[in-house]
Amino acid sequence: MQCLLMNAGHSGRAWNAWKLTKYLKSRGFNQRFFKTAKSTLASDYELSPLLEITGLNRKPSSLEDFELLYTLTKEKCLSKKLPKNVNSRGVFVCNELDLSEVEVYGFDYDYTLACYKPCLHDLLYNLGRDMLIKKLKYPDAIAKLEYIPGFAVRGLHYDIEKGLLLKLDSFLQIQLGSVYRGLTKVPDQEVLKCYKNRILPIAYVEGQSKNHQPNIKAKMVQLADLFSVPEMCLLCNVAEYFEKNHIDYHPEIMFYDIKSAVQACHPIMHQIVMKDAEAYIEKNENLPKYFEKLLQSGKKLFLVTNSPYSFVNRGMTLLAGNNWREYFDVIIVQARKPKFFTDESRPIRLYDERNDSHVWDRVTRLEKGQIYYEGTVKQLQDLTGWRGHCVLYFGDHPYSDLADVTLEHGWRTGAIISELTHEINTLNNQEFKMSANWLQMLTQLIEENQDNESEPAKLCLQKWMQERDKLRKELRPKTTSPMPSYVHKCGVHELTKSSTYVQDIRTCKYL
Repeated sequence: MQCLLMNAGHSGRAWNAWKLTKYLKSRGFNQRFFKTAKSTLASDYELSPLLEITGLNRKPSSLEDFELLYTLTKEKCLSKKLPKNVNSRGVFVCNELDLSEVEVYGFDYDYTLACYKPCLHDLLYNLGRDMLIKKLKYPDAIAKLEYIPGFAVRGLHYDIEKGLLLKLDSFLQIQLGSVYRGLTKVPDQEVLKCYKNRILPIAYVEGQSKNHQPNIKAKMVQLADLFSVPEMCLLCNVAEYFEKNHIDYHPEIMFYDIKSAVQACHPIMHQIVMKDAEAYIEKNENLPKYFEKLLQSGKKLFLVTNSPYSFVNRGMTLLAGNNWREYFDVIIVQARKPKFFTDESRPIRLYDERNDSHVWDRVTRLEKGQIYYEGTVKQLQDLTGWRGHCVLYFGDHPYSDLADVTLEHGWRTGAIISELTHEINTLNNQEFKMSANWLQMLTQLIEENQDNESEPAKLCLQKWMQERDKLRKELRPKTTSPMPSYVHKCGVHELTKSSTYVQDIRTCKYL
């Protein structure tokens, strides 16, 4: 009977509704009356007069009261309708955008127009590992260390001095349980002893200059590039090998060795992918249709990428056909982002495809069908007149692709975040939804009663908080293992507030 009036709202209202229901039942009111009351007594405002009249207007005080309140809240949670599934291929808007104002669409290439298959990470990992052995004379035994898919996600920070890989939230707070030395999780107490605090100073973490290049005073480096995922895995594998075999090493030296080895492998990776593009690039039959739709609407298109032309040409030919260049009004390769968006001194140069060289002539206009090299966004804007909110640029890197063009040039930007597909599928899981709902209601129950100083309240609050903490830990591994994923909050209604990575973008209004 106590559940009849639960639709009224939160746990406090449920408590009031239960008291009134119990009282009315004791006075002989029939079942039909309770069904009517369920639909009419919908708020505390409507319940209060009746509670005053019946003398039931009191807060829970005894242990039995709090246990009953917990039961009522749990039953309300079980009766609550689960949220609808989120479309894993949806577009999530963090800021208002009127597409009728957008006249120019810009695109990055890697992980934006060209989405790579997971085997590319294996390739880059293996090339970097071999480079460590052959060029930098690392132990031959590390050749047996294989890439571990799913071990890490981008957005993690690496502490160069301490040799720790960890996750920070948007408030620079260490996410305990996400700190690793090699492949071994570091105990929470050791982490707190190491850093003295869960919240790190911005000066310790920031480590980036205006154009997001590593600062000489940096203590940490954020690995926000998708190409950095195999680099992170190699970093942890080698560190684990050294730790297990009691080999002394300097974390900073190892970090820069692995970073330089992986970067040096990119030209080799380009050649391998060009020979068998179908094996590494996901085909997208809708891409040419999308370009054609934009052109039919009178929009201008441009491509700005850090990759070399030969690599881009092979991939775009696979994705959009031999005449892919006809879709774009401007094509700029080897753009040196993020310097492309921040520097003003590097001139745009014309690329000679036949001789695989660069023309020395001054570029005074940008022509469709030509390939350009380097340059700056200032020159691009001066030569085309594409400025401000009329430009919408898509990329995958929140800093190199999105931050500077928004903050410095007023472009609108779109982030291609492939990891959200996995996280949305997790959020859409029925068990996850039920657990997230209960966590939300349990947290609210704690908040509504935390100012109660009675002994029964303190006892129940301690019990409820233990259950809440346990539930949080149970939900966390359901996203990504072993490192926590972007989803660190259990909000299933607003996806953009569920992700640290997305929240960073949202807070800074990069979108």
